[in-house]
Amino acid sequence: MERITSRKNAYIRHLRQLAADGAYRREQGEYLCDGAKLLEEALAGGVPVSSVLWKEREEAVQGLDGAAQFTAPEELFDYASPMKNSPGPLFTVKLRACGKPARLRSAIVLENVQDPGNVGTVLRTANALGVDAVILTGGCADPYQPKTVRATMGAIFRQKILRIELPYLKAFLDDMDLPLYGAALDEAARDVRGVDLKHAAVAVGSEGRGLSTELLTLCREKILIPMQPGSESLNAAVAAAVLMWEMTR
Repeated sequence: MERITSRKNAYIRHLRQLAADGAYRREQGEYLCDGAKLLEEALAGGVPVSSVLWKEREEAVQGLDGAAQFTAPEELFDYASPMKNSPGPLFTVKLRACGKPARLRSAIVLENVQDPGNVGTVLRTANALGVDAVILTGGCADPYQPKTVRATMGAIFRQKILRIELPYLKAFLDDMDLPLYGAALDEAARDVRGVDLKHAAVAVGSEGRGLSTELLTLCREKILIPMQPGSESLNAAVAAAVLMWEMTR
């Protein structure tokens, strides 16, 4: 196992760029993960781990024979890690190919949800509830940036994630025979409890702006989650969780 001692080391620079730059992640075909829990999830799911950086005094785990492994002093490890006071390890995973699926029975669509914690939580919840795909459109947070990955708690390794730009969304969903419903605080919106969402796609927008007019025009219907009078709109991840529960119950 190679010991790294310099910030100028090529592998250290590679890790920092993976953490900071989505274009670089796509170019390299891999992303950065942080922590023993995520590493355990990756190995349990048979996910190929490309490389691992251990903090000195950490104990290596089994099942990493195909990965390049390195160790670094605590100060250098903290410099490489995007997480403050990370317990380690850092490791890299290959990006999965996102080809067109043969069939989807359900999907949650996120439009312009920019908070990585929200996107990660939706991925985690979709995986837990058995929603086939999370579709990202507009200016959503990168699902493979470290904060998003960490929020998924390992679901990133299992959940199908698709990136589909708005002009192509309707044709894709029609091909999958999935009607699209849009969550909206609108007088014309129907109470979600009265809508059959068993085989459907449901779109959720950002907490501040909601869904765009362009996306709403693609929807069969607008739906809403009933709340007490005077309540603010729900956090995007919370709203998506409620809607996914309705889709799968």
